[in-house]
Amino acid sequence: MGTDILVVGTGEYVTGFVHGAAANSDKSAGVIALVLFDLRSRGKVHQISLCGRDGKRFAGIRRHFNEKIASRYKGIDVSANTFPDAHDYNPQAYKTAIEKMKPGSGVIVVTPDDTHFEIAMTAIRQGMHVLVVKPLVKTLEEHQKLIEAGKQKNVLVAIEMHKRFDPMYSDARDRARSYGDFSYMSSYMSQPRSQLNTFGKWAGQGSDISYYLNSHHIDLLEWMIGARARPIQVTALAATGVAKTEFGIETEDTITLTVQWENIESGNLGIAIHTASWIAPKSDVHSQQRFFYMGHNGELQIDQAHRGYTTATVSGGYASINPLFMKYEPCDGKFAGQGAYGYQSIERFTDAVASINQRKAEPKDFDNTLATAARTLQTTAILEAGCLSLNSGSLPVEINYSAGQSLRPEIIILTAQDLNKAVALT
Repeated sequence: MGTDILVVGTGEYVTGFVHGAAANSDKSAGVIALVLFDLRSRGKVHQISLCGRDGKRFAGIRRHFNEKIASRYKGIDVSANTFPDAHDYNPQAYKTAIEKMKPGSGVIVVTPDDTHFEIAMTAIRQGMHVLVVKPLVKTLEEHQKLIEAGKQKNVLVAIEMHKRFDPMYSDARDRARSYGDFSYMSSYMSQPRSQLNTFGKWAGQGSDISYYLNSHHIDLLEWMIGARARPIQVTALAATGVAKTEFGIETEDTITLTVQWENIESGNLGIAIHTASWIAPKSDVHSQQRFFYMGHNGELQIDQAHRGYTTATVSGGYASINPLFMKYEPCDGKFAGQGAYGYQSIERFTDAVASINQRKAEPKDFDNTLATAARTLQTTAILEAGCLSLNSGSLPVEINYSAGQSLRPEIIILTAQDLNKAVALT
């Protein structure tokens, strides 16, 4: 019998259903719910539950599932338990949903960034294994608390960093480790400005585009470097104007983080520059995403949005497509996306949960195969330091460690001199 799974969040990435209609993106059929429905057909998942805030949305979501999934793929059951009830609006419905799950079940959190901590902590305290869609949380303190809670309950706490399962990204990670000391990385990732309608309820309030998108490539770099280097300082810059003028949202359009890294053995310094934007114009892809990496003995670059595979249709026009992430096109009437890396990131979690529940493994056994909370502290430290830098007039923020060559960040701080500058700015 498969694992019971609760998904907290019913938006675009889960269902493909946004504001009463199909998402205007490359994920109109959703990702997580579709993957779970297929995993259930394969016997890896048993009971599926979905939890949102507004029960009235579920009638539309069910119609959407029937149209985009059940009618398109043979043999997929799209039924699911739902919380709250059909006529209720309850932002705390996740508490009831978690209480109804058996200990050892899996909980996948796909909600605005500032809600991740409370939902994940509630699930952990009830003995659930947790997968949080990036970022894990917004602060290093919250991240550390989730690690400790997971240890106490002996449950898996991980982040859904699907780019780790992209075959090109994972190959780049392995190659980069032979390139010697880390020297430089630049990454860029965008969303079209139409997404600001999708994100309008939390954009600039609960989180920003750096947490939402830069987290991908920051995690990738942390994963690539491993124990060879650590981040020690972050400075952030922002561009503004479009979100405010076109959408009435007080938030940054584009955020760039400049991160100083230190190679552990040599003491040599490296630089990482991560840029994220949600004001991109409509183009051949939904999301531009690419990076360049240079070590002392080699370099590499990947344009993840363009794999040399294009299409043009009368209804959809010209597009660059990436079935490596999610393969929506049926094969002989059946869903055939099991090899896609968006699928694998969910499947690997359910497999890990099954192994732990069957006492074949411990949560710590997955530190090298999943983006576990225990191995991703540097990513959260960089993201929080970037936010603090922006809020302090783009002053540099230090990431401090408890020991000389420790890889575990303990605290992020503005220096005393910069604190005085920050006070002067307010």
